[in-house]
Amino acid sequence: MPLFWKPYKSDVTSFIEELKARKPTLEAEQRAGRALLWDREQDRTAQAGWREAKVPQPPYVYQTQR
Repeated sequence: MPLFWKPYKSDVTSFIEELKARKPTLEAEQRAGRALLWDREQDRTAQAGWREAKVPQPPYVYQTQR
């Protein structure tokens, strides 16, 4: 290993680090946006009803029924 060796840092990593340095609230905003859609309590009774109501799909959807 050379004496003046620097670890490699990709352009994407540099961009993300620069973006976070310019806007320190970025991660908190991303987490708040994610919480709007994904981080919610699940209704297990509704999920069970949806599973029961699911209609099985045929292997080839475009084939005509005989």
